[in-house]
Amino acid sequence: MKIISWNVNGIRSVLGKGFLMSIEQENPDILCLQEIKAHPEQVDKILSQYSDHIWNPAEKKGYAGTAIFSKIKPISIKLGKELLDDVEGRVIVAEFKHFYLVNVYTPNSQRGLLRLTHRLEWDKKFFHILKELENKKPVIFCGDLNVAHKEIDIARPKENVKNAGFTVEERASFTEYINHGFVDSFRYLHENEKNQYTWWSYMHNARDKDIGWRIDYFCLSNSLKSKIQKAEILSKIEGSDHCPVELILNI
Repeated sequence: MKIISWNVNGIRSVLGKGFLMSIEQENPDILCLQEIKAHPEQVDKILSQYSDHIWNPAEKKGYAGTAIFSKIKPISIKLGKELLDDVEGRVIVAEFKHFYLVNVYTPNSQRGLLRLTHRLEWDKKFFHILKELENKKPVIFCGDLNVAHKEIDIARPKENVKNAGFTVEERASFTEYINHGFVDSFRYLHENEKNQYTWWSYMHNARDKDIGWRIDYFCLSNSLKSKIQKAEILSKIEGSDHCPVELILNI
């Protein structure tokens, strides 16, 4: 089974930048998108090869939002507003036979860390949801988690230690996932691989210079670790300030 996750930074924008061709070439069984910035009625029908289209737009138009496109029919679907009073469309939980798949777009702490407290509270609530689900069956969660976990996951760690996405507090929140049995699939297979990033600022030609951050993840319950065949960063695919990440499981 092949799953791809991608923060598209506006689905209407990325449609004009080769998005459909990239998805056709990669051909995932399940596609998880973040920061869609649109309601379904604002987008022409797309991805007809996927039988199930699950949209979770933010109440505020043109902001945040998530979506899942799947060739495998989910057993059940829950949206973030049912789980943690989320009006920004940040979470979709899709139940499949062998696992729960959670697509998430974690809030950014913002410049000046104005939203850091909200972000840390979100992390605690989201972690609680993951563990509740895991009591029933294994969990895979993916998306833009808006944190570079370790110094190896960011091009310039010293310069960013007090910036959103690389604060001690945010990194410690991510560590809680790992300490409680979740596996960062990319680091599981590529423990010491450097210069592996999923997001680059649009400023100062950061992508061309590869001054990036790894903030997009596939994490999964420890019980699924042996099922991982491949976990990759698809950095050659453009169209957004993020690139897609991929997980292939033997399920």
